[in-house]
Amino acid sequence: MSTSASTAEPMTPARRLRNIVGGSAGNLVEWFDWYAYAAFTLYFAPLFFPAANDTAELLQAAAVFAVGFLMRPVGAWIMGVYADRKGRKAGLTLSVTLMCTGSLIIACTPTYATIGIFAPGLLLLARMLQGLSVGGEYGSSATYLSEMATARHRGFWSSFQYVTLISGQLLSLALLILLQNTLTEAQLSSWGWRVPFFVGAGLAVVVFWLRRRLDETSAFVAEDTQMAPRSSAMLLILKHPKEALLVMGLTAGGTLAFYTYTTYLQKFLTNTAGFPKATATEISAAALFVFMLIQPAVGALSDRIGRKPVMIAFGVLGVLCTVPIMTTLATTTNPLTAFALSLAALVIVSGYTAINAVVKAELFPAHIRALGVALPYAIANAVFGGTAEYVALKFKLEGIESAYFWYVTAMIGVSLLVFVFMRDTKSKSLIVHD
Repeated sequence: MSTSASTAEPMTPARRLRNIVGGSAGNLVEWFDWYAYAAFTLYFAPLFFPAANDTAELLQAAAVFAVGFLMRPVGAWIMGVYADRKGRKAGLTLSVTLMCTGSLIIACTPTYATIGIFAPGLLLLARMLQGLSVGGEYGSSATYLSEMATARHRGFWSSFQYVTLISGQLLSLALLILLQNTLTEAQLSSWGWRVPFFVGAGLAVVVFWLRRRLDETSAFVAEDTQMAPRSSAMLLILKHPKEALLVMGLTAGGTLAFYTYTTYLQKFLTNTAGFPKATATEISAAALFVFMLIQPAVGALSDRIGRKPVMIAFGVLGVLCTVPIMTTLATTTNPLTAFALSLAALVIVSGYTAINAVVKAELFPAHIRALGVALPYAIANAVFGGTAEYVALKFKLEGIESAYFWYVTAMIGVSLLVFVFMRDTKSKSLIVHD
């Protein structure tokens, strides 16, 4: 995984575009594998977590989902350091290998009826491996795309991290819709839910090959040849504590809102609003598709007016609109109304999703950029994003579901304060190599 050999040829626009597309394609498969768990939870939860009612089964499955998030800081630490020391390409290749392994374990694990407590145990192990993978993927991917883009269009190109992230989730939902329309409910609940995990593992093998062919970024190569300080968690804490805290603060509200309106929305529409599983999946997929398409537009807007105004717009609208949107969604029976409300929420969240990667990358120098982006983000994501489903379902189980809407609002408010007082990274970026 040499870093210098890949820079022998000039970085033409076509070559740069090829690298961005190649890096994005790998990110898509990573997130397909990650979201397959959330998309198919409704079907496999009873097989691994037999319980008295649907909410209790989903709650236990969501707990395993949350544990996967708790592993993300560990993956962010290990692979953030690895990507800073060995190269962005090396970090991306390692992360997809771990994701492939986790998907294969889920695909092949027998149910609770067959092996008892070992079934949820193996599921937990697989999610821990996937958590390690995604923890490293975010920092390596955000850093790679931000460094590979030119300064003039950095917001636009880095937004493709969430385009591919959402694409992975959409592919999971599309496969779910396909299986819902080709298999019976009994077949899907019995064995059909395993299909996406086999598909994800196979795609990960293809991505491994693709990522071995990517160029290394000039920013990493320049730091590598200058013998910059070696990346470590201690260096991050001692030399960049303010930036690390900024990443955690701006992530908290954004990631909670994102997971509320993506992974949890499907279950909310089924479990609270009362839509059939297939209808809830179709509503989520349609809203996510439009959400995916607008990411580059928001990223390009940040290249023109700055990152800060875009994030502040998310914060203000998120604080004002979260409770009304969620309250109305909980009671609507019209699929078109549910789609419109879901899309409105996701448009608001775009002020965070489209540019959060480049904002974090622009805060750090190259020798610690992957770790600086990944570790504080993963910690905040584990605390707020990874627990979103669990907290929401817990509130519902206790009969105070509306309290969750105010919780999301409050955390967006915390991030809004961070947006207001932080510098605009577009005009003061620490990415100095194109």
